[in-house]
Amino acid sequence: MKISIILIGILILACGNIFGQKNEPDIKEVYVCSPCGGSCDTLAFSKPGKCPHCAMPLVKSTSQRTGNGIEKLSICFYLQDNVEILDFAGPLEVFSMAGFNVFIVSKTKDKIVSQGSLSIIPDYSIENAPESDVMVFFGGAHSKPANDTSVIKWIQSRKGKTKYYISVCTGAFILGKAGILDNLTATTYHTRISELQKALPKTNVIADVRFVDNGSVITTAGISAGIDGALHFISKIKGAEFAKTIAENIEYDNWKPNNGLILSKKP
Repeated sequence: MKISIILIGILILACGNIFGQKNEPDIKEVYVCSPCGGSCDTLAFSKPGKCPHCAMPLVKSTSQRTGNGIEKLSICFYLQDNVEILDFAGPLEVFSMAGFNVFIVSKTKDKIVSQGSLSIIPDYSIENAPESDVMVFFGGAHSKPANDTSVIKWIQSRKGKTKYYISVCTGAFILGKAGILDNLTATTYHTRISELQKALPKTNVIADVRFVDNGSVITTAGISAGIDGALHFISKIKGAEFAKTIAENIEYDNWKPNNGLILSKKP
């Protein structure tokens, strides 16, 4: 009888703990595993130390917890034929290592050939692409999507669901044509500053800056500056220490945090 009562008590406590966990508010500041490519990259911990799965150091993150892990943003990369390779490959490495879900979209699902003859098969076309938290646009033959009415209308149709927009290099022309940069400050590749100024009279286009952060819209200068913008975005979402770890893991030794024009620190 005593054993039965003890067992019942244990079950009651266990159920109480389970329901209590469900009712707990999300933790806004947690510790996460330094990215190692394992399943533990999605886990969250309440204290600093080392990851019990891979022994990597735990770093502080300001992301909200979802279930047992960290908020995993979905990121849409829009690519076009003759896109500049490093424009998208650098940020792709950063976002993937940070544990975000990146997928590739183009106007159609036909093969894309980038500058440098790299062939890419998009995951989706603009006809069937899922919604995303972030949309990113890149340079290299930017004028084709910027002047394509169907692509611009597709971008505009996502405004209600998209939390953040990022452009690299002349990808700013695409964002600008969709009206995303109206009444904001932006930058682009250094040889295209005056051209963007003429194209976007409602935008304050500036030179000599690696990136401009308006809060929900980030534009970067050309090529390697896209890595700076991606790391800065990671810092906003997952914390400075997490972004520093990403930079170290990709051996981007010359990264200087906040080396851009930050008009809003809000994530």
